[in-house]
Amino acid sequence: MSSLRYLNKYLYRYKHLLILGILFTIISNFFLILPAQVVRYAFNAVEETIDWYFLFQGFESQQAVEKIFTFNILIYGIIILVMALLRGFFLFLVRQTLIVMSRFIEYDLKDEIYRHYQTLPLNFYRQNQTGDLMARISEDVSQVRMYLGPGIMYGINLIAVFAMVIPYMFAVDYKLTLYTLIPLPILSVSIYFVNNLINSRSEQIQKSLSSLSSFVQEAFSGIRVLKAFAREKDSEKQFAQETERYRKQSLRLVKVEALFYPLVLALIGLSNILVVYVGGLEVVAGRLTKGNIAEFVLYLNMMIWPVTSLGWIASIIQKAAVSQRRINEFLAVKTDIVSTQNLRKPIQGHIVFENVSLTYANTGIEALKNISFEIKPNESLAILGSTGSGKTTIANLICRMYDATKGQIFIDATPIKDYEVSYLRSQIGYVPQDVFLFSDTIRNNIAFGLPNATAEQVEQAAQWADVYENIMQFPQKFQTIVGERGITLSGGQKQRVSIARALIKNPTILLLDDCLSAVDTKTENAILRQLQDIMQNRTTIIISHRVSSAKLANKIIVLDKGEIVEQGTHEELLALGGIYKELYEKQLQTEEV
Repeated sequence: MSSLRYLNKYLYRYKHLLILGILFTIISNFFLILPAQVVRYAFNAVEETIDWYFLFQGFESQQAVEKIFTFNILIYGIIILVMALLRGFFLFLVRQTLIVMSRFIEYDLKDEIYRHYQTLPLNFYRQNQTGDLMARISEDVSQVRMYLGPGIMYGINLIAVFAMVIPYMFAVDYKLTLYTLIPLPILSVSIYFVNNLINSRSEQIQKSLSSLSSFVQEAFSGIRVLKAFAREKDSEKQFAQETERYRKQSLRLVKVEALFYPLVLALIGLSNILVVYVGGLEVVAGRLTKGNIAEFVLYLNMMIWPVTSLGWIASIIQKAAVSQRRINEFLAVKTDIVSTQNLRKPIQGHIVFENVSLTYANTGIEALKNISFEIKPNESLAILGSTGSGKTTIANLICRMYDATKGQIFIDATPIKDYEVSYLRSQIGYVPQDVFLFSDTIRNNIAFGLPNATAEQVEQAAQWADVYENIMQFPQKFQTIVGERGITLSGGQKQRVSIARALIKNPTILLLDDCLSAVDTKTENAILRQLQDIMQNRTTIIISHRVSSAKLANKIIVLDKGEIVEQGTHEELLALGGIYKELYEKQLQTEEV
């Protein structure tokens, strides 16, 4: 239960519903217990009336006795019916408080988990699978809700029934009550041992479900690759293996849970036998009436469902504890990307790197080594280098997706860590190398950079990115649904929509991370001409493997294995005759061919 203590803050938040639910449960059980006493009076009255009926046999008074008997039975029946209706009404109120409370908490918990996911750094997402993240916010929260709703509701009902019924039973006959309750300690001990098995097997099932979700999500995301390599059969086989593992673990849990119900029913049956046997002896001895035995049987039947549900409640609690422990694992992860001053001041775009190094914590790879450069406001910098040289890492550091392990980064002479993280990123227009589009309209994908953008602003951004003409050729134009991850668009169209998304926010700092790799030379030149005007009033960093893109910049740096090997203007680097000139001549020859 220690992991479930995290939910106490939510129970406190909705304490009014919890208190009302407890009150309605007690009232509903009050109307459950009273009919048993009515039955006792009715049973004894029937027995006495029958004796009087036969005593007055042959006399006119016999009909009067019959009328009184019929009237009393009718009254008893009406009383029991009214109590049943009242119990049903209060049970409805129980569900309208406790089950509604669980839905509110489910909403709040999912919202908290999602907001927490948003705060975590990129490194967290590199270490955890998407399917596992989804399973914890969906399947695990659902298991927790079962504890907060049905688990608490039936648990309170169990306690209320025992607290109210057993005193009545002792009031009738303490000896018969003790015999009736003998099986309950045996049941409690059995549940203690079985729950240990339920706990461990539930945890295995949740892990298997996360693995299954991750596999399915990855298979659907990479459906193009699966089809291109004709690997559907292999994917089906792997999916079957994952589901078979989940099936086996689920069956192992079901076998343990199946022990509860036969065990409970056997013990309840034993209690019934003891009531009839011991109660019959008491009736023969004249210490109890037949009505008392009927009342006791009803009391016992009142406890059948609460006692039977005990195993189910224990199973719900164990599953919820496992799920909440998994949720707590992620909620305990704190981001190290935090602001030291929460600074929100106008940014001019003066960027300085001083001996910056970065080593990825999860892999130990040193991505950057003692990088130093400066970009003044409204200037542009091009970063060239081979794959894995650290180009994208510089972009991630400027966006503060990571923090440097050594050295410092300044923006407008202020350490980057002093700025409020969300404010800093709002001043940056970032076009990532790995383009991601949402399954939405083209208009909404572009306006994602500026949620309140007008139609004119969206169209202008599309023109800057040289994608306007392509969009207008679609039947639905800007209302065209691009599909999941932009699957309905070509690679070049996706990149240009991504560029439009960054440009529409009119950022102070513009980061273009190899965003023209999927377009042809003609389209690249058209976009670059547009960018020349756009770059005039903002600090721009162009990350590329094409020299044609780098020529636009005021300054160029060339990276190799995380280090700056060359830097200068286009003309200076050509005169240097190093890596940059070699790269330029190769690309020039390719274009000529």
